[in-house]
Amino acid sequence: MAKNKTHKAIPGNPSTSYSSKHHLNDRSNGLPLKVLTESDWDFWIQNGYVILRQAVPKILTDRMSKLLWEFEEKDPADLSTWYARQSNEMEMKELTNSGMVEVYNHQYLWDIRQYPKVYEAFSDIWGMENLWVTIDRANLNLPSRPGFEFKGFIHWDYDPETNPQNVQGLVALNNQDDTNVGGFQCIPELYRNYETWKKDQPKDRDHFKPDTSGFELTKVKLMEGDLLIFQQQTSSWYQAKPQ
Repeated sequence: MAKNKTHKAIPGNPSTSYSSKHHLNDRSNGLPLKVLTESDWDFWIQNGYVILRQAVPKILTDRMSKLLWEFEEKDPADLSTWYARQSNEMEMKELTNSGMVEVYNHQYLWDIRQYPKVYEAFSDIWGMENLWVTIDRANLNLPSRPGFEFKGFIHWDYDPETNPQNVQGLVALNNQDDTNVGGFQCIPELYRNYETWKKDQPKDRDHFKPDTSGFELTKVKLMEGDLLIFQQQTSSWYQAKPQ
């Protein structure tokens, strides 16, 4: 992957500062899909994201979840511990109180990254078997409360004008079926109509935080073990809500 040096002080995930020299799968290679169905593929093309249900077994999500609570020195059964310890100050100020956990290379993470269904889903998306993993963080997303607010913001991690050849993915470590609490959000309509939308935008618009006026957020429901993969051109966010 070649580094794009224009990707500096921008919101979102700095690990996406690399765009692949390879193009995402357009099915022209004639290879069959490994785990995604044709319906999944059509959804991916139309919406810029796709969900592989129950991609990761509960034994892996359970132990990963427990590791995050332990790493953050919090007790899931004791609310008084949730906000007691101030996490290290984050370099990316917009991620303060976002729940990002600075754990990267624990074997539990690698067991999920290398789990066959996860690998095969990304293989379907890229149309190749030789894949390189982007090392990213985990997330322990606590409910917002006074003094611990995190509103989130819809954004792109990469300027869509560069036609980034990149994707991101996440595995749900618990059930996220209540859209009033929080979870992954995106705007598929903006993904589909980006070229038309940008014609009405000012020349000095923010290429990483779109004006979402007139668009409806899609709040994606996920269950424990589900894998969600989304296009780098899909504006998105993962948001905590008050509880």
